[in-house]
Amino acid sequence: MGFFRRRPRADPPAEAAPPAVAEIMRQVRRVDLRTRGLVASQFSGEYHSVFKGQGLEFVEVREYVPGDDVRTIDWNVSARAGTTFVKKYVEERELTVLLAVDLSGSQRFGTRGRFKSEMVAEVAATLAMSAVRNNDRVGLLVFTDRVEAFVPPRKGRRHVLRIIRDLLAFRPAGTGTDLALALRHAFRVMRGRSIIFLVSDFHLGGGEAAFDHALRSASVRHDVIPVVLGDPADAHIPDVGVLRLVDAETGDSVMVDTGVERVRRDFESATRDERASVRRTFRRLGLDEIELRTDQPISTAVLSFFRRRERRLRQ
Repeated sequence: MGFFRRRPRADPPAEAAPPAVAEIMRQVRRVDLRTRGLVASQFSGEYHSVFKGQGLEFVEVREYVPGDDVRTIDWNVSARAGTTFVKKYVEERELTVLLAVDLSGSQRFGTRGRFKSEMVAEVAATLAMSAVRNNDRVGLLVFTDRVEAFVPPRKGRRHVLRIIRDLLAFRPAGTGTDLALALRHAFRVMRGRSIIFLVSDFHLGGGEAAFDHALRSASVRHDVIPVVLGDPADAHIPDVGVLRLVDAETGDSVMVDTGVERVRRDFESATRDERASVRRTFRRLGLDEIELRTDQPISTAVLSFFRRRERRLRQ
């Protein structure tokens, strides 16, 4: 894109010392409390209805009652018992969820009270808590222009709290973004079919072809769900006179006169084109996306995604 993203509000640089443990734990508790009630009251049931198990598991046989599907009759048991028995199955519920989270420099940006990076822990907690309440396993992949960390999938609330803590405390070494690299790594480490929530602002910076190929490969094996992080200023630059714009990932800067209408129009056009290109890729691969904004509650977007996907699955 021909313009730089504006310098974010002050935020600790990547090399800064991590926050004190006590402060991190306070943040973990705040995120936990904020998401726990929503998950218990709304998201858990929606999650269960949208993400089904991978098949059916035999549990036991029982006597046939009128209305049972004749295809479930166990003829061997019925012959031995002298009466008709049917096989009982339950859904194989256990799924594996991977939160693939972009913590590049552009996430330390926000103009509506919080950074994009501050949304990451909350949406990760919401999705992870929904998963563990359904007895699914959850893992974490943190990436920038490199793979920064990987936490193998496990079950349990304690494990989810560890993931939230890691996200809040993490200070990445890289500042750039390589979505294709992250997807290739997820493809290697996640052997069985999994649900991958790919959390990023999807500023590709010229890597469209590699991203498209990696996303297509990953979506063949896995259920990939893009979680798009946005801010109102991503698509609109105000008339505030001469402004120094800084690329949060490369550090390059440029002076821009935002009082010139053509400059603002070109910025908005370039942003629209980039976003439209990413959306076309999602549609072409049949992917459902969750769109989050710094000026809107996360719960509304996640619940809307669950309900939209449930309607599509019923069709």
